[in-house]
Amino acid sequence: MAYLILARHGITEWNAAGKWQGLTDIPLSEEGKRQAKEMAGSLKGIRIDLVYTSELSRVKQTSEEICNSLGLICPVAANPALNERDYGIYTGKNKWEMENELGQERFTRLRRGWDFPVPEGETLKDVYNRVVPFYREKILPDLQKGKNVLAVAHGNSLRALVKFLENISDENIAKLEIPIGQILVYSVDNSGKIIDKQILNS
Repeated sequence: MAYLILARHGITEWNAAGKWQGLTDIPLSEEGKRQAKEMAGSLKGIRIDLVYTSELSRVKQTSEEICNSLGLICPVAANPALNERDYGIYTGKNKWEMENELGQERFTRLRRGWDFPVPEGETLKDVYNRVVPFYREKILPDLQKGKNVLAVAHGNSLRALVKFLENISDENIAKLEIPIGQILVYSVDNSGKIIDKQILNS
C-alpha cells in the first residue's frame, strides 16, 4: 500500500482578489507561505518519497515550504500536465464581476462545469485529458512500487484527477471544490485501487 497525497497551493494576491489566475504565474502571498507551512504540519508523520508539482510559482513555492518545513530530501519534479486550467479570455478577470455579467447559470457552468467552452482557453475536460495520462504514466507506477507521492497542484488540475480517482460523473464534478490549502490523502493498494481517503485541512 502507498499514499497519494494531493495538496492545493496556498493563497495568492489574485486568489484574495477573486481573480482567475489560470496560467498567469502569480507567486504566493505571505499568507500563502504561512498556509504552506501549516499544510506541512498536517503531513507530519507521513513518509513522502516523491513530489510532483506544476510549473507555476505558487505551486513550486508551496512545495518548497512543505519540503523545507518537514526537512524532506526527495526527488521533486515539475510537469505542465499539473498546471492550472487556462481560462483564456477570462484570465485576470474578477469572478464575482463575471458572475453578474454572465448570470448565475452560465457562470456556474464556466467555473465548475465539465465541458463548457472557454474562448482561447481550456475546459475541465481538456485538463482531465492531460492530468490523467500523466497520473497513469508517472504517478501510478510510483504508487504501485509502494512509494508515497505528494502532488502539489491547482484547484482544477486536482479536481480533474479526483474525478478520475473517484469516478465522479460529468454532471457531479460541478459540485466538487477543493479549497485553497486543502490536502487529500488516498490509500492506494498495489493494483492502483483507492481503498481509503482522508481530508486534511491546514
